[in-house]
Amino acid sequence: MAKILCLSGYDAESHQRWRRGLLRSMPQHQWTVLSLPPRFFSWRSRGNALTWAFSERETLEAEYDLLLATSMVDLSTLRGLVPALTKLPTYVYFHENQFVYPIRQVAQRERLHFCMLNLYTALAADSIAFNSSYNRDTLLQGAKALLKRMPDCVPPGIVESIEERSTVLPVPLEERCFTKEQIEATARPSILWNHRWEYDKAPERFFHALFALSEQDVDFELHVVGQRFRKSPKIFDEAKERLAPYIETWGYLEDANAYRALLRRCDIAVSTALHEFQGLALLEAVAAGCRPLVPNRLAYPEWIPPRYLYDSFTEDEDKEQRALVAALQKALKAPRERHHVALDTLSWTTQKYAYAQWLGV
Repeated sequence: MAKILCLSGYDAESHQRWRRGLLRSMPQHQWTVLSLPPRFFSWRSRGNALTWAFSERETLEAEYDLLLATSMVDLSTLRGLVPALTKLPTYVYFHENQFVYPIRQVAQRERLHFCMLNLYTALAADSIAFNSSYNRDTLLQGAKALLKRMPDCVPPGIVESIEERSTVLPVPLEERCFTKEQIEATARPSILWNHRWEYDKAPERFFHALFALSEQDVDFELHVVGQRFRKSPKIFDEAKERLAPYIETWGYLEDANAYRALLRRCDIAVSTALHEFQGLALLEAVAAGCRPLVPNRLAYPEWIPPRYLYDSFTEDEDKEQRALVAALQKALKAPRERHHVALDTLSWTTQKYAYAQWLGV
């Protein structure tokens, strides 16, 4: 049995899901968890070390066999403020990195600070895991480009040292995601959107494609779920009105069982994301049996076979919309089959051994 200190510096929904799954899959170990709520991003990124060092010092200075932290933890500062942590083998898990976040969401000056935080946290770790190759590669490429822009005194081998200590371990899916239980299909061929209602998921591209289908009198029904925040893109209001005849589900489903049942009923799960480091929502829909339809970019090609990828034109929304419309037309005419892509290797049952090997426990 190992005593493990687990730190989640910005405990977003996917981060919670990861750490809870990890604890459930390794109950033989003694876990101590510190987490901070996912709000006030700038303050949380810069302030989590300060918060913990002066409010949780007794917990941080207890005896542990290893430290596991998410990339949102300002690890280098925390280790400086709590020297006892420097004695522990230290592992960092990157759910995301700041080098490829959409530029309009973060001011350029702020982005530099966030990227440097990622860099320092990676350098402070003995071993680093990323949830996708895309996540790892974009951090390494971004760090290399950033350091090249620095005026002087940049030590050699920084990026190479991070790469040598890096591996890829996806966030696994719970066993309930893989049920083969039969459930009644939707009345019409159905399209699912189950992503966060935010700009980085490019909902305009999705809905404009559906507007085009509706103008062509293509028959389908629409299910738009996913997490919604206080502010969401205006296209959702327009789509709710223009696509009213097609809408069967609209809004976040609080009931987890109802949500999973919907995934098992829908035919096509679509993404138009411009920013995605693994794509848990899409993968969960695919595990439930949906046919994926995703752009050929980001982490998607790591999990989704080429026949379910449509052409990606990140900088040309109109061109990509046409590619998505063509892909949707084809998918809606296809036989309504289930379980197009096998994702069983992404289950906790399988991945827990890889995690145990990574942590040396």
